[in-house]
Order: sequence, then C-alpha cells, then structure tokens
Amino acid sequence: MKKLSFIGLAIAALLIPINAKAQKYGATPEDSVKCVENLAMYREYFKAGDYLNAYNPWKEVIKTCPRSSENAYIHGVTILKQMIAQKEITQARRDSLIEDLFALYDQRIQYFGNEGPNKARKAVDMAFYRKNAVETYYPIFAEAIAAGQEKIPASHIVKYFEATIAYVNVAKKADVDLIVDNYNTASTLLEKQLAETPDNAEKIKGAMASVEALFAPYATCEKLDEIFTKKFEATPEDTNLLRKICSLLESKRCMDSKLYFDATEQLHKLAPSAQTAYLMGNLCFTKKQYSKAAEYFQEAAEGITETKEKYKAYINLANAYSAASSYSASRNAAYKAASLDPTSGEPYLIIAALYAKSAGHCCGDTPVLKRVAYWAAVDKAVKARSIDNDPDVQARANKLIGTYSAYFPKKADAFMENIIDGNSFYVGGWIGETTTVRTR
Repeated sequence: MKKLSFIGLAIAALLIPINAKAQKYGATPEDSVKCVENLAMYREYFKAGDYLNAYNPWKEVIKTCPRSSENAYIHGVTILKQMIAQKEITQARRDSLIEDLFALYDQRIQYFGNEGPNKARKAVDMAFYRKNAVETYYPIFAEAIAAGQEKIPASHIVKYFEATIAYVNVAKKADVDLIVDNYNTASTLLEKQLAETPDNAEKIKGAMASVEALFAPYATCEKLDEIFTKKFEATPEDTNLLRKICSLLESKRCMDSKLYFDATEQLHKLAPSAQTAYLMGNLCFTKKQYSKAAEYFQEAAEGITETKEKYKAYINLANAYSAASSYSASRNAAYKAASLDPTSGEPYLIIAALYAKSAGHCCGDTPVLKRVAYWAAVDKAVKARSIDNDPDVQARANKLIGTYSAYFPKKADAFMENIIDGNSFYVGGWIGETTTVRTR
C-alpha cells in the first residue's frame, strides 16, 4: 500500500515544471520523481522511529534536492546520530558519518541561512564527537557568536564559554584575557536574553550560573589584577581596555585595588563622562575624600539621563555631602533623589540621620531645644517607612525611630519651658521644619 502511495507521489512530481519550484525538488523531472518519492519514504520511517531505514532515502533527498525542506536537515541530525551510535559499525564508518554530520550543518546554512545558530549546533556536536580538537571547534563557536548573537540558545552559550577555557588552557592557543573577554560576551548575551524572553528565565538563569561557575577561578581580585595590570601599563591610553577593566573590576567588587583607581582616573582624563565621574566619586568616597567625591557625584548626577542611575548618583551625592558635614547640601541632594523615585525611603533615612547629627547644636542651648531635632529626625524615618515596602528600609527606619525616640526631651523639662506634648513646634536652624512635640 505504501509503495502505491510512493508511486502516486512520483507521478505527481512528474507534473512539476522545471522552474523555481522544480529546482526545489531537483534540477530535472527525473530528480523530482526521485526526490518526492524519497521524501515520503524517509518521513514514513522517521515518524515510525525507524531511523536506520530512514537513512538511505533521507541521504538521497539531501543529495538530489537539498532545497526541498529544512526539516530534512533537522531530521538528518537525529538520523545521523542514530547511525553513529550503532555498535556494529567500524570506526572508519563512524568517523565518516560524524564528518557527514558536521557537513550537514554547513549545507543547511548554504540553503537555508541562519548561520549563527547552525554554526553553534555544529560546534556543540564537534565538541562532543571530537573532544580533543578544541583548536578546530572553538573558532566555529566564535564565528557562531559573531554571526547570530541574539539567536544562540543559552545552553550553547555555556558550551561556547567551556570551549573558550579549553582553547586557552588545553590548546594553549590564546592568553587568559580571552576568557575574560568571552565571559563578558557570554554574560551580556544571557542578560539580554533574560530581559527579552522572561518566559525562558529558568533555563537562562541556569546558564548564567554555569558561566559564573566556570569563570570563578579567574574572577578573584588578585587574578584580575594580574591579568590586566601589565596590559594597562603597556597601553594606558586604550580607552576600550580602560572601560573593560573598570567594568569587570566593579562587577567583581574589586574596587579597592590600585588598578581600579588608576584605570578609572585615567579613563576620566581621556574620555570624561557621567559614568566615569560616577566611578571617580565612588573611589574618592572609599578613600574618604568626601568633598572631592561630592564634586564627582554632582558631575555624574547632572550628566546622567537614565532615571534609575540619576537617582543613585544623587543618593551618593547626599552621602558624600553628609560625610563632609555639608548637611544642607546633603538634604538638597536627598530631596532630588526622592523626586526621582517617590517610592524610595532611602532619601528620607539620609535626612533623618542629618537631623539627628545636628541635635545639640542647631536649635538652642536649653535641655529641650538641644533635642528638638530628634522630633524632625523621627518624622523623616516614619516617612521612609510609610512609602517604602523594602524589608531593609523598614528595618532601618524602625531602628532609627527607636534610637532617636530615646533622645526625646523629658516631659518635666518640656513643661518647664512651656512646651506641651502634641503641640506643633518649629525646629529652627538649618533644619527649618515644623514638627510635633513628643516627650518621654
């Protein structure tokens, strides 16, 4: 019955004219007959899971009418791998089939394109069947990544990074900084995929964890310093290198190193930007150069356009001014941050701390006036707690409220100064806010 079906299809194929459509099924009417018959035959065997019997008609399809169906190339991978897995074939035959598998990917690219993913598939199979030939398959991985970054599956990006490490450590074909470069490439691609395809988050996050684990031996501050110090000293005006050093050391929390400071400072000299100003602000703050840090954070805040990053710059600016005892300037910066993110309690926690620091010397010399700043401080901590659901902010706000409330003036002292619980009270000095009297 099947044979009759095949003959019927072959007759139908004879009717196909030799034009663009005919080229899909072969160059001649005879090729078309052969193509359609073998397509039907291999597909029947393939659907039945009989991959060994599917092999010969499938191979004829690939030979006679390579443009007929991209599924023939997809199915062909399964068929060839089943052929390769046969125990009774010779090693020479197995090797020949493996080479056919590699060539199949090239032929698929030739007729159906999609170079990046197909080269990645080829490289993955080469890594499996030719484990000791990393010098051959790593360049194919690199070509795949260059040709189709956004289309490479997350699992293949992990294999690419595995191949990178082998290429450096086993084949000795490149320096260790290739591992750093390709780590940046792999992690950036995976982060982009995670943002664009959240439905696939579990697999992508698993791939990201694998890449991080593979990179871990090279990610220590000491190792990164060793890798990049010589490069920095050799080409101190290479801004691409400087950006790479700064970005990587920051991502791995290696900002205490001399290399990070030197590279950041040099980058800001050669190519000043809001980002480099921000980095310099962080460095100066770490070195307790608070006034200088404030200058850099001010420059960064004014130059940054993205709201989230601008908010962070103003928060850091507020902290720098606070550390430099410039309380009014710190409050101004905190309020600017608050305007950028009305749901964040962080700016109000900063202001609360500023007010508490001012208690005792901002608002008068009496026992009560020395403590009125704590009322304003608690107000700000309560505000932070009321607008921000972050558990850390909530916990810090509660701690400040408890701490500052313990410094409220005594009820007897307030009575002696005719200051009554629950009344409004204007806190003078630089604070200049109206609050509510509270005593203990």
